Amino acid sequence: MGERVLKLGIPAGSLQEATAELFRKAGYKLSFASRSYYPTIDDPEIQCTLIRAQEMARYVENGSLDCGLTGKDWIVENDAKVEELAELVFSKVSRRPVRWVLAVPNDSPIHEPKDLEGKVIATEVVNITKRWLASHGVTAHVEFSWGATEVKPPKLADAIVEVTETGSSLRANNLRIVCDLLESTTRFISNAAAAAETWKRRKMDDLLLMLHGAMNAENKVVLMMNIRNSDLNAVLAVLPALQKPTISALSDPDWAAVITVLEEQTVRSIIPQLKRAGATGIVEFPLSKLID
Repeated sequence: MGERVLKLGIPAGSLQEATAELFRKAGYKLSFASRSYYPTIDDPEIQCTLIRAQEMARYVENGSLDCGLTGKDWIVENDAKVEELAELVFSKVSRRPVRWVLAVPNDSPIHEPKDLEGKVIATEVVNITKRWLASHGVTAHVEFSWGATEVKPPKLADAIVEVTETGSSLRANNLRIVCDLLESTTRFISNAAAAAETWKRRKMDDLLLMLHGAMNAENKVVLMMNIRNSDLNAVLAVLPALQKPTISALSDPDWAAVITVLEEQTVRSIIPQLKRAGATGIVEFPLSKLID
């Protein structure tokens, strides 16, 4: 290990494998050993520590870690004084933000915030919930939930504040959503000291550049094709207006090669149009392969 080291926190739990996959797509080999809290990465200037996302902001704030990945929700919950260097919208299920929602049993009389007066609410985000209740002028008892929060209403709590991406787990437990408290996405955070240090900031910026590149490559494909010069305008008219394809001359002066990047979901409708316009030898492959 060299003298210059960036101490990076990797979120344990639900985001752990998704984070490892994102790093892999970005060109980093991040791997986890059984019962070890120190993942290995093929960059000698980065030292990784596996930390629960709920605690990440606190350890970054106090300097135990230079930077790390955690949810906006846990930054807010801990009222952590950290710098958010980037938003990284990825998760274990979808590319949508997660939502912290107030949920109650389907037959509950609770339909709006004022109905929570004097009630018991179970949640992992106690501070967020208390601040939200205060903003609505409601007094309720908020207790910390260690897990399995969905099963607590109605016997152990009147309502819960729980995180969801799709709502499927809540519905499976006969719960309905009353309202949203907070949306959250993953953030790359740093403490002020690390962000102000030239080498560490450059190292973090370089890492973020690669992570963003990997994310931007998802669900995109590269199309390569050959076109007669006489058909070039007709083929270019088929491609999305915002695309700027690369056009190269071939050894045959009457032909050109075109390379462009498209959203994967548009390819199936565009390729037939390209063929009708005169494109030949069309080849497609995932943009992410260029990063791998």
